[in-house]
Amino acid sequence: MTTPEIAQPRSSSRARSLKGGGRNRSGQTNFELYSWLFMRLSGLALVVLVLGHLFVNLMLGGGITALDFGFVAGKWANPLWQVWDLLMLWLAMLHGTNGLRTIINDYAEKDQTRFWLKSLLITATIVIVVLGTLVIFTFDPCLDPSSTLSVCK
Repeated sequence: MTTPEIAQPRSSSRARSLKGGGRNRSGQTNFELYSWLFMRLSGLALVVLVLGHLFVNLMLGGGITALDFGFVAGKWANPLWQVWDLLMLWLAMLHGTNGLRTIINDYAEKDQTRFWLKSLLITATIVIVVLGTLVIFTFDPCLDPSSTLSVCK
């Protein structure tokens, strides 16, 4: 009986061009190492942030039925919760973007496809992070959600 031959894993043209079997040459950065490290650290931080968020909102906040405009307005009146939610937003978006970037690198075979997918990913990430940050810091609890009239006068 003969054993079947296993095909070599495919690699990008960028990885094939590195001399020394993909070793780091002088002048090159360790972006993938830092990316890998960021995923581990941000994942750990996200576990703490998300569990804290859920505990405060659901256990201390009176359950799911108490979550409304007034609850969010009261919570975001405190700068601690603004920063907490901002960290959660930024870390979740960067963590997810980095994961999708890795998937694009692994599965997009053409350089042009990889470029456009990453461009779309980065554009979407920037838009969502900017909009989310604006919502957190420009949230005005004195505006009635059904009109533009102030209710805090």
